[in-house]
Amino acid sequence: MRNRFREFTLLNAQISRQLRRIKSEEMADLGLKIGHVSCLYYLYSFGKLTLAELCELCEEDKANISRSIDYMEKNGYLTYLAESDRRYKRPLLLTDKGNVAAERLMEKIDRALAVAGQGIKEEEREIMYDCLAKISANLQSI
Repeated sequence: MRNRFREFTLLNAQISRQLRRIKSEEMADLGLKIGHVSCLYYLYSFGKLTLAELCELCEEDKANISRSIDYMEKNGYLTYLAESDRRYKRPLLLTDKGNVAAERLMEKIDRALAVAGQGIKEEEREIMYDCLAKISANLQSI
């Protein structure tokens, strides 16, 4: 049991570190940081989103997302649509610069997933993700 715990926590930590390293390296050439990855990804995938919706999708608190959004807005990656006076209810939309960055990000994600998934069959991947979802739900209940 202890070996299983060690292996599980060690592999998760290694995967997490590698993902952070890859995100950091890949975002640097776009002039962005790790925290901007999820914002770009979800805004590109879903189109316009409010700050509250983005927080929920990214599973991040409002302060972290707000900092990312502020930086991205100041640097021309996104804009607010003036449909509401309240900041958290105003939809965000990627600008042309943001869409270009998001398209490059999606290409980088596709390449990283292709490399990470080498030697894994589709049915194995489905089982792995199903198992990870169950583990996450089980851990959440503790």
